[in-house]
Amino acid sequence: MRHAMRAAATALAAVTALPPVFAPSAAVAQASIDAVPSFWSVEWGQTDFAKNNIESWAEIMSGGPPKDGIPAIDDPQFIFVADESTIGDREPVITVEIEGAEPRASPIRIPIAVTFCPLCNSGITFDRRVAGDVLSFGVSGKLRNSDMVMYDRETESWWQQAVGEGIVGQYTGVELETLPTWMESWQEFKERNPEGIVMARPTGFQRRYGENPYVNYDSSQRPFLYNGEMPPHGSNPLVRVVRVGDRAWPLTRLADAGEIVEQGVRITWRAGQASALDARQISEARDVGTVRVFDAQTGENLAHDVMFAFAYHAFWPEGEWMLGS
Repeated sequence: MRHAMRAAATALAAVTALPPVFAPSAAVAQASIDAVPSFWSVEWGQTDFAKNNIESWAEIMSGGPPKDGIPAIDDPQFIFVADESTIGDREPVITVEIEGAEPRASPIRIPIAVTFCPLCNSGITFDRRVAGDVLSFGVSGKLRNSDMVMYDRETESWWQQAVGEGIVGQYTGVELETLPTWMESWQEFKERNPEGIVMARPTGFQRRYGENPYVNYDSSQRPFLYNGEMPPHGSNPLVRVVRVGDRAWPLTRLADAGEIVEQGVRITWRAGQASALDARQISEARDVGTVRVFDAQTGENLAHDVMFAFAYHAFWPEGEWMLGS
């Protein structure tokens, strides 16, 4: 049996659940590293702003909702695969399979035990244990390079979702361990794990689960709320890349090949998974396929992310682009 960690029992609700009204503060836009916006200290009384690893406070802007305006689901409930009838077969889920217990699926529409930022298409599962403590995470309402900034409730340190690193506060510079999970269609998960479990639809939240407020976002020409450098090699900023460590393989190359084996990894692609950022109804969106990443020698699942090219370049500006010959 393979076990899906309760992903440290914290569920970050999908940013897709609420179309934000973006209004970056002029105070933040003009701030320098030496001038923390004073109004932040009211909302973030425990955050140690003196400790950080960012170059300018102007890098961080409001994503619209305030702190916890996109609520985390701290105690997700799970049901058996056979009892779930609301998820479309092509709809993407994040699969967590770890030696020891039932495989679990978390719909992108309500990602639990994992984090998902639709503006970067970044879905990553983290181990919440840090220095002997178990942290609980929420959504800060802030963005940096168009990527979600999380926070932990214990110290109110801020964490960059795409890299899993503390950027402001007590845990600045600390990196969370990334677990080897992946996105796949609900149909794929069901076929492989008929006795598995899936997160039940949460109650008590005014969310249109299964709907995408960013219609046609992944076919647009520019990222939302991003002022950084565009990716090199003529890459469309919103093309997907498969990031493994500091290397990135364009999804277009992988889809053409079906399988790529190089640099010690084996990456596969198969059709059947809908985009979470195309049609209004996620289950009816265009096909972007499912990516799996394995150690080329042992066959073990490897931690990775399928993210937009602009986000990869923003956080790995010196990263290696695996473009092929």
